[in-house]
Amino acid sequence: MGQDVDAREFSREDRTRYRAKVRRCLDVFARMLSEHDLSFEHTHVGIEIEFNLVDDQGDPALKNAEALDAIADEDFQTELGLFNIEINVPPARIEGTGLDVLQATLRDDLNVAQAKASEVGAHLLMIGILPTLQEGHFSRDVISANPRYHLLSEQILNARGEDIEIVIDGVDRLDTTADTIIPEAACTSTQLHLQVEPDEFAPMWNAAQAIAAVQVAVGANSPFLLGQQLWHETRIALFEQATDTRSEELKAQGVRPRVFFGERWITSVFDLFEENVRYFPALLPIVDDEDPLAELEAGRVPNLPELRLHNGTIYRWNRPIYDVADGRPHLRIENRLLPAGPTVVDTMANAALFYGLVKVLGTSDRPVWSQLSFRAAEDNFHQAARAGIDTDIYWPAVGTVSARELVLRQLLPLAHAGLEEMDVDASVRDRLLGIIEQRCITGRNGATWLIDEFSHHVASSSDRAAAMRATTRAYEEHMHQGDPVHTWPTRS
Repeated sequence: MGQDVDAREFSREDRTRYRAKVRRCLDVFARMLSEHDLSFEHTHVGIEIEFNLVDDQGDPALKNAEALDAIADEDFQTELGLFNIEINVPPARIEGTGLDVLQATLRDDLNVAQAKASEVGAHLLMIGILPTLQEGHFSRDVISANPRYHLLSEQILNARGEDIEIVIDGVDRLDTTADTIIPEAACTSTQLHLQVEPDEFAPMWNAAQAIAAVQVAVGANSPFLLGQQLWHETRIALFEQATDTRSEELKAQGVRPRVFFGERWITSVFDLFEENVRYFPALLPIVDDEDPLAELEAGRVPNLPELRLHNGTIYRWNRPIYDVADGRPHLRIENRLLPAGPTVVDTMANAALFYGLVKVLGTSDRPVWSQLSFRAAEDNFHQAARAGIDTDIYWPAVGTVSARELVLRQLLPLAHAGLEEMDVDASVRDRLLGIIEQRCITGRNGATWLIDEFSHHVASSSDRAAAMRATTRAYEEHMHQGDPVHTWPTRS
């Protein structure tokens, strides 16, 4: 949810100054793209994962402050809801066994954090949406104490001018309202970061958009919300609605939402930042003392704080990132569309598929997006969120085909080739992409396992809440055992 900010009120003057400063940052960013060295010698990747906290019964544990105090690791941070925390795994080089290093780091950190958090009655759960969430968990007093969350919630509700309505039609129908953005806290995700050269950013981002549907289909892990079975990846619909600043009238006028798939293929990373400035008003108009032009002309690296803060309040499923590390600026793609879980190894398999496909499709002589309309890519994405691993996807030169067949016959060989281009060891490629292969062969991912497990429990009891708790406890047990989800025992 972005950087820390103090509680405050914003004036009209604040917004005017901020708009001018963001545009100044954008001008400096344009110069940096043409004049500054944003290249790198070795490709780095990184992962952020959001966790739910649950008690011994599988219900939400509103204890993120206590859990973080117990964990006492700066890699773990607060998140929007009192039942959320997040881990930021330090970046690693992808070549060789880099993905194994990331996996081992994440596994070790999770084991330590789980042991410490359990001492205060909170267990870490990697899942897209916690099945045991109830309406009472969508109240204002469940927002974390950090002022930035309350401030952002106020700004979104003020911009909207009315309560947030959540309406999702799936197997069941959900229709509810909230007077804060706390429903967004139900959406716990995995965020994959890929460092990208400036001249490769546009084709890599386009490739990431083209494969978004495939990622969601094979990685879906969010079939339940507030006791209802909805989409296989309900997180997509929930996040789009929970942070929507538009009234019904603005939607009818075609005003763009802040959770944004996009509207076109791009030719430069500048296109995305320029769209941010052109289309989206500020939510947090906080002006920094840095003069980016003065910094640039003095030979220093500008941080561009207003541009970065503004970008952090526009929730693209593939977000462009400008950052400065060890005094060097760089660009990243932040892939934000995957749910958390089901396990560490499943997370790494999802990452391998993403990195491999983006690399090979982004350097293709005949890019996939030259044969695929942007609208078709977006339609694929939302259909995959609804139907999950059994969805049908339109793909150039193939037509409309099942996601499982598309991955097995077309995309897995490409992902292997992409990882090979990135010098990832063959043993790492085979192990991680083999998990994706088995998911497609068995038709088993997190969402399908959860649906089957819940169906078993609810069949023997009319108490849906008890069935959700039993499903959550079974999921937690398998998650911590760590075997990939396609191997989990099923009830059918």
